[in-house]
Amino acid sequence: MPRKKRPLYMISVVAEMFDIHPQTLRTYEREGLIRPARTGGNTRLYSEEDLDRIDLILRLTNELGVNLAGVEVILNMRDRMEQMRREAVETFETVFRMVGEELLHRRQGPGLVPVGRRGLTRRVPPREAESP
Repeated sequence: MPRKKRPLYMISVVAEMFDIHPQTLRTYEREGLIRPARTGGNTRLYSEEDLDRIDLILRLTNELGVNLAGVEVILNMRDRMEQMRREAVETFETVFRMVGEELLHRRQGPGLVPVGRRGLTRRVPPREAESP
């Protein structure tokens, strides 16, 4: 598990860190703004990622006057943008890998290439246009 996602902090510690009441954190959870992990005994444990999210919630509400419904919209948009960013990175990595493989095949010239699940065939370079 990445360090930032590892649940470490109990609710009392987090409340003290942000100088807020533990009930505020429970409200954020009830509203779906945060999702702390739970122990077998049902104790909430917050990760560094949760702390970053709580910090953003507090800045939006305290500094910008955004209500919790607005915070929810902002957080959902932010989460969706992050998901789209990850998907774009994954797509670019796939395209770069495929282009690299194609360049390697072209550089190697004719040779055996996989066809289907078990077959191989000789790769034939494309014909060049014949001059008239």
